[in-house]
Amino acid sequence: MQKEILEFINENLSLFNGKTRLRSSGSIFKTADGKLVHSRAMEKIAKEFVFEETENLLNLFSFTDNIDEIKKRQGFFKSLALSENDFLKILEKPRAIWKPKYEVVVVTEDEASFIDLQKLGCPVKFITNENDLTELESCDVVQVLDCENFSLALESLAQSVILNDSEEAYLERYVEQLSGWRKNIEILMNNISSEEIKRIAEELFPLLKLADEKTIERITKEQIERELEEINERISERIKNLSLSGEALMQILNKKLPKEIEELVESEIKNSKIPEHLLSVSIPVSLDEQEVDRFLKNQQAEEHTSIAENIKKNSRILREVPEKLKLLENYIIYYDFISGISKFIDKNSFPEISQELSIENSKNIFLFNPQAVSFKLDETFKCSILTGANSGGKTTLLEHILQLISLSNIGLAVSGRVKLPIFSEVYYFAKNKGSMSKGAFETLLTQMSEIKTGKQTLILADEMEAVTEPGVAGKIVNATAEYFINKNCFVIIATHLGQEIIKHLPEKARVDGIEAKGLDENFELIIDRNPVLGRLASSTPELIVEKLASTKTDEYFSFINNYLKSKI
Repeated sequence: MQKEILEFINENLSLFNGKTRLRSSGSIFKTADGKLVHSRAMEKIAKEFVFEETENLLNLFSFTDNIDEIKKRQGFFKSLALSENDFLKILEKPRAIWKPKYEVVVVTEDEASFIDLQKLGCPVKFITNENDLTELESCDVVQVLDCENFSLALESLAQSVILNDSEEAYLERYVEQLSGWRKNIEILMNNISSEEIKRIAEELFPLLKLADEKTIERITKEQIERELEEINERISERIKNLSLSGEALMQILNKKLPKEIEELVESEIKNSKIPEHLLSVSIPVSLDEQEVDRFLKNQQAEEHTSIAENIKKNSRILREVPEKLKLLENYIIYYDFISGISKFIDKNSFPEISQELSIENSKNIFLFNPQAVSFKLDETFKCSILTGANSGGKTTLLEHILQLISLSNIGLAVSGRVKLPIFSEVYYFAKNKGSMSKGAFETLLTQMSEIKTGKQTLILADEMEAVTEPGVAGKIVNATAEYFINKNCFVIIATHLGQEIIKHLPEKARVDGIEAKGLDENFELIIDRNPVLGRLASSTPELIVEKLASTKTDEYFSFINNYLKSKI
């Protein structure tokens, strides 16, 4: 599956640009309440990822009823070794830290080349006459492409670099792009266990030298003038120690240097730090100002040209930089995904595809320090009427089952030993949080009537009685259960109406209970959240009253508590 995942990343995702909005595929969850629980399960997985974008990979594992596809996914996730991705948090969005300190212009005489260079975003100039050449003298680096008529003139420029094709033009843009990755590449090379990422990072790392600031020692005009003074002082001192003949003196008067003095001057010039062609052999030694100006200008041009030539030598691999950086991003997202998934499923087991819904010692990922619970539905009992205390865990169990379905369909491992059918539709009707009204009742019944049962449908309803009068609610719950059992659906209905329902329990339906056993020393309910199959559990309102009477000073709670106890 690695190939499929990487293709999905390459086509849809980008590492440092936030979370891409992707259109979600079809869902087996047919109600907003069910989709919300699924989203919460995905968010729980996403907490193991470093990058927001990585969460989008879960879209690749869309809902499926294909057994082979689910087994293929399980096989992929089983193969993952536990790995660490926390160090990815110190990666930063690349920002170029290098720009050429010289002005670059690409020149051409060919119109087609001119258009190509413009498309590449290169600073380009179209050469038509000699005036255009004159303007180039002030440019630091002149890159030449397809110039036949002015080739000799352009080649004579010290700052000229001859290109073979347009792909070599302004390669500095690739060095600039790569410079922003320096820190990230170093982090990856020192921390990553992925061979693919290491290989790409090691290929790119040597190119970072092109963006290194190099200190090149240049001779300035001030240094030349200072050195000239020292040369003349040394010559003066040496001449004082010479014994000159009359003939030599006559030569000096005729402005011609005697051989011994000429050799002395040439010796000092040769031993100086100034290039010889900048000085004239005379007394005193003087500068050739024209040569000095040309030297200083060429010196700067040659420095820039040297950098440009070095960049050109690496043109082949530099042109691959954008592609390699994109590939590097893809592998980082992939690594973040498999690392986060490996941590999420660590020590869990993979669900078995079955015709029964069976949970053994499974823990709810939405809860902190959850209790392991077990639950079962099969062909003998396709429906559970789930009874029990307020805040006892009925809703939690329903959402636990939903999260297991989500994770199972993706192909992920889950807590405990789990067997699940491949559900084609899941309908979850959460507890009504509004006021009881005719409108709410009608809405719920209408939603129930619109359920389209498929080859494997699960229906979960939480406290249906909350939207109608208690007297008839029990009958409606029984009727609803019987209707959908006859449609071969799995049904779980959480309710407080156990006593009313148990009298007319449909065939293949079972009453299960989550029981409250009393109050602890802090007057909190002691609840075994593991449902007892086949046992009715009370909603234990008397325990809530006892809790309030013990923690509140209000006389009202004490009176009700005493009253209830006296009537037992």
